[in-house]
Amino acid sequence: MGVRLRPNPASRGLDLRGRIDGVELDFERCYRAVDSRDQRFDGWFYTGVTSTGIYCRPSCPAMTPKRQNVRFFPSAAAAQGAGLRACRRCRPDAAPGSPQWDVRADVVGRAMRLIADGVVDRDGVPGLAARLGYTERHLHRMLRAELGAGPLALARAQRAQTARILIETTGLGLAEVAFAAGFGSVRQFNDTVREVYGATPSELGVSRAGRPAAGGAGTITLRLAYRPPLHAAALLDFLALRALPGVEEVHGGTYHRGLRLPHGAGTVALTPADGHVAATLRLADMRDLAPAVARCRRLLDLDADPVAVDGTLAEDPVLAPAVRAEPGVRLPHAVDGFEMAVRAITTQQISLQSARTTLTHLLTATASSVDHEVDGEVDLSDCRQPHDQQLRLGAFPSAEEVLGVPDEGFRMPGARRETIRAVARAVADGSLDLAPGGDREEAVRRLTALPGIGPWTAGYVAMRALGDPDVLLATDLGVRRGAAALGLPDDPKNLDAYADRWRPWRSYAVIRLWRAA
Repeated sequence: MGVRLRPNPASRGLDLRGRIDGVELDFERCYRAVDSRDQRFDGWFYTGVTSTGIYCRPSCPAMTPKRQNVRFFPSAAAAQGAGLRACRRCRPDAAPGSPQWDVRADVVGRAMRLIADGVVDRDGVPGLAARLGYTERHLHRMLRAELGAGPLALARAQRAQTARILIETTGLGLAEVAFAAGFGSVRQFNDTVREVYGATPSELGVSRAGRPAAGGAGTITLRLAYRPPLHAAALLDFLALRALPGVEEVHGGTYHRGLRLPHGAGTVALTPADGHVAATLRLADMRDLAPAVARCRRLLDLDADPVAVDGTLAEDPVLAPAVRAEPGVRLPHAVDGFEMAVRAITTQQISLQSARTTLTHLLTATASSVDHEVDGEVDLSDCRQPHDQQLRLGAFPSAEEVLGVPDEGFRMPGARRETIRAVARAVADGSLDLAPGGDREEAVRRLTALPGIGPWTAGYVAMRALGDPDVLLATDLGVRRGAAALGLPDDPKNLDAYADRWRPWRSYAVIRLWRAA
């Protein structure tokens, strides 16, 4: 069974919603997208060609297959489950993720974000089910109904993609690739790669033969796809304005930052280009490739559907000129939910510049920079900037590290310091989940129950750490100034009423109001 494309109130524009098992396929709409090779549909569904035994992106440049030879699938895992292999020309496994799983707050959306972050590889399906609060059987049933594949198959498809990237871009031996990609054995790795790509791992590695891994040990360079348009300048401006010394920097059109990953430290350099973002990752442990890629994609909002977002906002004649002038403005998220909570609390009632100074002092107090030699092998300081200066980047301190900072390390009012500590304790003991797969409503409820956290702080965390696309920060000074600059009501009550027309993309409207300010 394939996919039916149904209207989705959270995605006006492409209006696709994939379902499988017992639901009929809207074949004509999918086929028209394939025939037009519209790259906006990449990641929404996958095209299976029964005559060749392959599956492709909708935008694959190959000749449009005959109707009688085509089936459509809601996920790469579902296509693989039908016995199809990935097209080597369009590389459907590298397509942008579905915007549904990027923004949806339900269990399936949360599960997809957690699988992308490598939870199944690290903790198995029982760990994933426990994080979501469901039995394994019920979780499998839900994922199967939405995506045509269960959690194991979805994680297997991701491992195959990770393996291909490692084979083609690093100098690792194939046995090392197998375990770095999350496979339990070399045999499982060989069988999966052969099934998914129709080639052995050795055959996939032919293209890299004789070429050393760029940048040395632990370095991977790859392309992160997105749906156009992408307003790269707006992204880099936003990140540069908030960059914390020692953690991140924007220079020469590239964003650099340190990462805290499940198995060790890392750094990344992200450079927006035409049709993709070039990413150079330096990892202490190659098992962290999939979660690092997932977090970078979320940070830059690369799985968004900009056509749907801009289409809704442009219906407002006040925002329409800005949308036309700057299409594809994204909502930057976070690589670390706890970091975003600390930033939000620190920024309460003070300027961004003052908040950066306070946070820089906190970073110094925690001595949180990663060691520049990891396992005696990967020197993270050797990530050179375009201006040929070594940049020593570390991850933002963990909740446990912040709890160890003495009072004088905070340089902020005592009440605000205790609010940060309360959040750190909640994150450390697991009662507050600010990871991408966290329950948004539950996280906001737990945040606002803590002293010192009101609607603005909880809303900011929901918007940036948890990826809620429909948050309006009506009391935010920058939002009110932007509204006034555009001739909109700038008092919170009237602005909140006016903003109903921007649903379900009010978070994106906030970004545009900040730019207008």
